[in-house]
Amino acid sequence: MNGTAPDRSRERHGVDRIAGLRDRLGIAYGGDYNPEQWPQEVWDEDVRLMKEAGVCLVSVGIFSWASVEPRPGRYDFGWLDQVMDRLADGGVAACLATMTASPPPWLTARHPEILTVRADGRTISPGGRQHYCPSSPVYREHAVRLAEQVAARYAGHPALAIWHVGNEYGNVVPCHCEASAQAFRRWLEDRYGSVEGLNDAWSTSFWSQRYGSFSEVLPPRSPAPFPNPAHDLDYARFTSDELLACYLAEKAVLQDITPDVPVTTNFPPSLRPVDLWTWAPHVDAVAYDAYPDPADTGAAAKAAFTYDVMRSLRGGQPWLLMEQAPGAVNWRPRNAAKPPGVMRLWSWQAVAHGADAVMFFQWRQSRGGAEKFHSAMVPHAGPSSRIFSEVRELGRELAAARALAGARAPGADVAVVLDWPSWWALEGDAHPSSHLRFLDAAWACHRPLYDAGVACDVVAPDADLAGYRLVVVPNLYLASADAGGNLERYVEGGGTLVMSFFSGIVDPCDRVHLGGYPAPFRRALGLRVEEFAPPAAGEPVALSEGSGSVWAEEVVPEGAETIVSFTGGALAGRPAVTRHRFGRGTAWYLATRPDPATMRRLFDRIRREAGVEPVLPGLPEGVQARARRTADGLRHIVLNHGPAEAAVELPAPMRDELSGAGPLTTLRLAAGDVALLRPA
Repeated sequence: MNGTAPDRSRERHGVDRIAGLRDRLGIAYGGDYNPEQWPQEVWDEDVRLMKEAGVCLVSVGIFSWASVEPRPGRYDFGWLDQVMDRLADGGVAACLATMTASPPPWLTARHPEILTVRADGRTISPGGRQHYCPSSPVYREHAVRLAEQVAARYAGHPALAIWHVGNEYGNVVPCHCEASAQAFRRWLEDRYGSVEGLNDAWSTSFWSQRYGSFSEVLPPRSPAPFPNPAHDLDYARFTSDELLACYLAEKAVLQDITPDVPVTTNFPPSLRPVDLWTWAPHVDAVAYDAYPDPADTGAAAKAAFTYDVMRSLRGGQPWLLMEQAPGAVNWRPRNAAKPPGVMRLWSWQAVAHGADAVMFFQWRQSRGGAEKFHSAMVPHAGPSSRIFSEVRELGRELAAARALAGARAPGADVAVVLDWPSWWALEGDAHPSSHLRFLDAAWACHRPLYDAGVACDVVAPDADLAGYRLVVVPNLYLASADAGGNLERYVEGGGTLVMSFFSGIVDPCDRVHLGGYPAPFRRALGLRVEEFAPPAAGEPVALSEGSGSVWAEEVVPEGAETIVSFTGGALAGRPAVTRHRFGRGTAWYLATRPDPATMRRLFDRIRREAGVEPVLPGLPEGVQARARRTADGLRHIVLNHGPAEAAVELPAPMRDELSGAGPLTTLRLAAGDVALLRPA
């Protein structure tokens, strides 16, 4: 394996524009600001409290369409002019929205055809949010016109720092209306060229589904069980592309009028709905809304994986934490509050993973509406509250950490492979088990590396892998021949690969790779899989070391050595974990999901053999460390997620820029505490 760096080409788009934002703000701090919900006498207090809390950036106008265009073509920007002027006078920048996330009542009343139609034929009624069909030409026309009006009005305004297009596009329910059907047919014709190509890709000779023309194709509208999986997969691709087209139409207007202002949109907490590899080149900075559950003991570890995704989407470029909750949310069955200090800890975790912004939903907690019990920076209790006190202290710390803005993480030695079409296809119908979920697989493989203090990138299966010592494939059910060749060449060239079960099964059209499972990876793995044998829900899988769960399969070695065996049932004595020397590298295969303790021991062995070391050695359990390379040297952010004080032995004397302590050779961190270390 050579030592060249991984490909960073995705980051090249928009770097200059986002650099200006970083130079202006440092680590951006703030939240969604919705002044239209409040009388004007509150606005002056808002700006005063923002300055007190260290807020330097607020997202404005995300759901303001009805307020700025109360009737078709009649615009009322007077109130927003006052808000923008107040922000500028107070030294607070605006992440100004195009306001197109929720069409106003007058638009849906005049044009009910823009409303989303569910797969079962029911039309979503207005009264919520994001109730539009992304393929609707009427919706797009009105959205682009509004974006143009907003951009023309505020071009050159001193508060304007970055554009915010739409809102959480992945939360838009896929539409199955006639406009969507027509757009889908055009999309399919562009993709396959001919109806013969479509029939081949969709395996339509099965169940007499063969099409005579594209005009016969419908969206997957709740067919009788089971739907055509290739049809469903392409509709997921199409939906992601249609939402991206909405974003790009508005972005084009913004760039035409304000070419020097960066443009982004906020990716939703659920990563699944849209293919972020296709979106990432079109945002000037990745922005993400994170809502870890305080009631989930694994929340910090799960967030770490997601933050690694965000940092990796544009090749390591710092990203923006656009939303998080200061306390409880309002949309879970049970909405746990964040205990004291957790807001600070989890905010710093995002910064540790490369965030250049720490923002919240929202600034002031709403009196009415569906989110009135969602916490805010200024809660119902007002500024004399614990939450606002913590908000103010966090703002002070982040303002003092300006050197971190724009700082990148040192190159990671480990990459985790993520592919959205594979994710969608994996969770389709009529599989050997309905209990397979990609995120469960990703968390299971990422967690032992997180616990060991190892930094990870996240990459597409066709990425340049040459600079990584270890590549982990939690699941790649759908794999193209190119992806198979890429991973095989990586191992042959000296890399270490870990691949989990049910990978390399189908091609990009969800057709099985013939020649034995997992056909694209058999040479590198040195085995074939003859039969799948998933256990019953909750049933453990007996292993010679520890236990497994979720999955089992019959593995026949073809050069691979057995490291762990199945010890129960029909698979007793068969390989459960294998290792294969291939070329100058090594490929490991997991035919089940080992329990967490076994997985940790296994991954510790694999990473040590691959020469992968943690960011800081000897971290106690529950303590996380990440590094960012600043202009004046390397800084480490150390976070104690554990329940008790922890002592971290440092490899060299360091100073803690948050507490002022140092030089230190041993860092003592209270439970929930954070340290920002630099060489003494």
